[in-house]
Amino acid sequence: MTAAILRLNERTFMSLKRSRNYRLFFSGQIVSVTGTWMQRIAQAWLILQLTHNSAIAVGFMAFAQFLPFTIFGLFAGTFVDRIDARRTVIATQTGAMLCSAGIASLVLAGVARPWEVYAIAAVNGTIMVLDAPARQALTFRMVGRQELSNAVALNSSLFNASRIFGPGVGGLVIAAVGVGWCFVANAASFLAVIAGLLLMRKSEFHPVERGERPAILRGTLQGLQYVREHRRALILLALTLVVSTFSVNNNVLLPVLAKQTLHQGPQTFGVLSALFGAGALLGALLSAGLGRASTKWLLTGGTVFTGAQLLVAPERSVYVVGLLLFVSGVGFTLWSSNTNSSLQLEAPDHLRGRVVGLYFFAFTGSGPFGGLLAGWLSKVGGTELAFLVAGAAGLTAIAMATTRLRAPVPKRSAEPVVDTPVEAQRAA
Repeated sequence: MTAAILRLNERTFMSLKRSRNYRLFFSGQIVSVTGTWMQRIAQAWLILQLTHNSAIAVGFMAFAQFLPFTIFGLFAGTFVDRIDARRTVIATQTGAMLCSAGIASLVLAGVARPWEVYAIAAVNGTIMVLDAPARQALTFRMVGRQELSNAVALNSSLFNASRIFGPGVGGLVIAAVGVGWCFVANAASFLAVIAGLLLMRKSEFHPVERGERPAILRGTLQGLQYVREHRRALILLALTLVVSTFSVNNNVLLPVLAKQTLHQGPQTFGVLSALFGAGALLGALLSAGLGRASTKWLLTGGTVFTGAQLLVAPERSVYVVGLLLFVSGVGFTLWSSNTNSSLQLEAPDHLRGRVVGLYFFAFTGSGPFGGLLAGWLSKVGGTELAFLVAGAAGLTAIAMATTRLRAPVPKRSAEPVVDTPVEAQRAA
């Protein structure tokens, strides 16, 4: 047991130890992602202030932010397979910085209106359509196949560690000096990640096998054909689509839960967001320590994530809700990081960007409809109904995916056996 724990600890930060480029990227993200979480809660709280506590308005903000993924996300991976990932991430991070500076100016000047917040959220969402798969492609170039699962999990751990501090600090900043300064902090934070990207050594990137540059439509169809012909990839993407639509809506539900259901202020909103983030951080570190993508932990994480949401529905105690959100966070990153790693490692080099693009299309492209649904359910039946639907739909999808993944593989297919490490599957 002790030896196993030691091996887990040794594996947890392996990609950081082995890659200078990844250390630069990771260090910049520590600063930048904390600012991102400050902006996220500030944006939701700003909309509640501007619309007199409208849950529908918060849902519409999510609609505006994620609609670009629905429109363009299907083709984003093909773009990533055509262009340089590092240059793309530099461009997208610069664009996101300008969006943050723009909304900060409007809020501090006292002239921000809801439609302007929605518009900037939509522009930022459009930038992120390309940023998300490009960052994943860049991660592969920085650490290579051997450490990809570890790096993906560490990226999740960083994102969720920032989810702890960002919302907590953001809630305090909102209470002390107003929402505008959260946007200022986020704009400044992008400088750290851009600096890290500029300092990377191109000679240390891992090579990838590339075919000819794919045409956008034909390349997208090739990615879809790959998924259709690989049952495991199809099941994982379908599961991601359902869970993301119904269950990944904390950006809409948590501000409404804090303000309307629990009758608390921005500090409580920040703390609840931070508790979910603390759990998600633990789940990400567990995934990083595994050193491999695991179907078992993917399904277990999804069950814990959505099951805890179901238990949140009837609760009125801030302390119990916080505990359940912590547990839900653990399950969330066990599910999402193992899904992401599995799809990337199983895809061939020349299709990896497209497969990652399809993953983010499934994960985020449903955001507009999921956000509106969560806002509408909160208006009709409170957050009680919204969390009930989120938990029940997620658990149903996990159960169906479990059944399908455990079903015998047709003889004509050479797909891997469930619960075999991805590295072993590819070597077999």
